[in-house]
Amino acid sequence: MPMANVINQNYEQQLEWHAINWRVVTAMINNLRQRIYRASATGDLKKVRNLQKLMMKSRANHLLAIRKVTQVNRGKHTAGVDNQVINDHKGREHLYKLLSQTTSEKVYPVKRVYIAKKNGKKRPLGIPTILDRCRQAIVKSALEPYWEAKFEPVSYGFRPGRSAHDAIQKIFCIARARGTRHWVLDADIKGAFDNIDHNFLIKKIGGFPERNMIKQWLQAGVLEHGNYIPNVAGTPQGGIISPLLANIALHGMETLLGIQYWKNGTPKQGQPYAVVRYADDFVVFGKSREECETAKIKLQIWLAQRGLALSEEKTSIKHLKEGFDFLGFNIRHYDNRHRKRGYILLTKPSKESMKRYKQQMRMTWKGIIGMPTQEGIRQLNAKIIGWCNYYRIGASKRTFSALDQWMWIRQRRYLYRRHPNKHWWWRRKHYLGKIPGREDYSVFMDKSTGGFLWKHAWTKIQRHWLVPKNASPDNPELRDYWRNRQARKQPFIYGVKVNLYKRQKGYCPLCDQELDNGEQLHVHHIQPKAEGGDNKLANLRLLHANCHRQLHSKKRKNVEVSKLREPYAG
Repeated sequence: MPMANVINQNYEQQLEWHAINWRVVTAMINNLRQRIYRASATGDLKKVRNLQKLMMKSRANHLLAIRKVTQVNRGKHTAGVDNQVINDHKGREHLYKLLSQTTSEKVYPVKRVYIAKKNGKKRPLGIPTILDRCRQAIVKSALEPYWEAKFEPVSYGFRPGRSAHDAIQKIFCIARARGTRHWVLDADIKGAFDNIDHNFLIKKIGGFPERNMIKQWLQAGVLEHGNYIPNVAGTPQGGIISPLLANIALHGMETLLGIQYWKNGTPKQGQPYAVVRYADDFVVFGKSREECETAKIKLQIWLAQRGLALSEEKTSIKHLKEGFDFLGFNIRHYDNRHRKRGYILLTKPSKESMKRYKQQMRMTWKGIIGMPTQEGIRQLNAKIIGWCNYYRIGASKRTFSALDQWMWIRQRRYLYRRHPNKHWWWRRKHYLGKIPGREDYSVFMDKSTGGFLWKHAWTKIQRHWLVPKNASPDNPELRDYWRNRQARKQPFIYGVKVNLYKRQKGYCPLCDQELDNGEQLHVHHIQPKAEGGDNKLANLRLLHANCHRQLHSKKRKNVEVSKLREPYAG
């Protein structure tokens, strides 16, 4: 079925989910987002609104929203108050019809669930229904590119193309030894997502075509244990659009503090403050304690207009010699007589993040006692590699080595519990060995399959490539930049998948979306092994799991499959 027919078809016609060409869908949405961004950047508000209406009606936008909500997002198996989840293509096709046919939308309350916070307390989440999540994804695609052209360059949380690594790298650039802003206002907003003023937020959104729908989501209320609780403030955490709304509410912090930029995006010299914000977590750098105190007073007034306040218990002003924690890292100036200024800036994993990680690993080691060794190694490696890839951008070499020493003790305890009647030398013979390319004879492994436990110290320290200024994936002038940036990413995977990721420059050849979008990844053999295919890279492609399933569907067109055979630069 041609894609034009799939997207523009009559509502009564049957949609075949396996027949959708996601490469075309992605291209259409990217094109619309870039047009909205360009119109916003040039101040053409009338064109912005027309394009946003077009995006809201786009069938491609509906399809992509359904895919994200029911196949990609981690909460895809979590139901809302209607207890409905979508696990098959028939359900997705029905959901597409509902989104296409609905004229007057009914907004459901969100379901209250609780998840554990880092400090042991519970964080309340509001889970919308699957249908409302799809609607939110549709609205987000229309609203986000407009604000991407407006957002401040030091805002890094929950924005396309930006991450916590960018925030840490920006802090490193500001706080390094040759800088002059050595005092830090380490701020914490009390219940940011739960207390944002609805009227302020709706006013800030302005004339967006679906502002009434957003207002309904904000005021939908909460259903907890069968009891309805009205929602008079806040954006419920758990909704797809909530992080974007929080970013909109907190936009303007640099303007408040008098931070100005030249037309090319470079900050002007001589300004007293520098800010780095990741969603509701932010730090303000100043040249003295007094400047930071002044900034704190200004921010308290500014936040009060949004229904927010700083937490006095968690907000502090410190010198960089004391250090502070941000996004799991500790940033601090250490004395160093070999340096010209007498100190050096180091960003290390914080003590609190180390403590949490060790606790997670203890629980994992205990949980795999009765499992096959290969499965236990797989679970441990997933946590080790994920943690190391996050902290590899800092001064983490000593931390990684210390963790390997700690893991050695955990291994011995695991083997003792698993084989209490065996001698240590027997356990060593059956579980420890050497792998090719490593001069280490004590690698924990499953000798029957060759699977081995990754060591933290094997992770190379690599500084993050900071996203420049106001760069956004929605800017059509920066397409090549974002392609190159995606190709240089360090994926949270290992083995042959890493080589395929680099070979394909970080993109799925079937849908042309980023491979690290949250979906599971599968390795596909172009020529099946049953037909004489081998495991050489030339015969392999790394695909999203859903794209891989679609590829093996009988309804997939051969002309689209041919994309897999296109060469990729190494």
